[in-house]
Amino acid sequence: MGLVTSTVTHAPVARTIKRPDPVSVGTIVWLGSEVMFFAGLFAIYFTLRSTSGDLWGSRTEMLNVPYAFVNTAILVLSSVTCQMGVFAAERMQPYSTKKRGLLGWGMVEWFWLTFVLGAIFVTGQVWEYATLVAEGMPIQADSYASAFYLTTGFHALHVTGGLIAFLLVIGRAYAVKNFRHKEATTAIVVSYYWHFVDVVWIALFIVIYFLK
Repeated sequence: MGLVTSTVTHAPVARTIKRPDPVSVGTIVWLGSEVMFFAGLFAIYFTLRSTSGDLWGSRTEMLNVPYAFVNTAILVLSSVTCQMGVFAAERMQPYSTKKRGLLGWGMVEWFWLTFVLGAIFVTGQVWEYATLVAEGMPIQADSYASAFYLTTGFHALHVTGGLIAFLLVIGRAYAVKNFRHKEATTAIVVSYYWHFVDVVWIALFIVIYFLK
């Protein structure tokens, strides 16, 4: 008697498609548009500079480079404190623990410190504007003044928007009963924006204050 062999077929295992996080994708697209916006401002600045070299040479002597360097250092430090807040959010730690010192700080405390540093930076920008205007360089003075105030002013507006975002994240942390992944993701997205603003300012600082 012959042996009857049966062939058993198995349906292919369905593959799980891992979809990208829509929040992350939206953030990347939005920051990409911001890159194009600031690229346009840089293009305007360099175009005006190429046609008014002598004016650029005289106007840049009015800039207080040490003062701007200190203000830049404050913004860079705020990026560090922001990232510390992100680390706390990833640990699902919205508030400080019983540990003493900075090691026990949560996301809220780090973001408050970031907010204060960012506010100091914006205040420093306003003070610099007031000083330059008092020295005879209002925005309508010439092409250099227009380029300077437009590029740095739009950046200051972006920093102000970041400060408002920090307040919203902090307020949300206080409002929810349980700090979860959704709140942590919001904090991370805001940090992406803040780091972007920081990098843009470093580029502006080099171009405006050093490439005279």
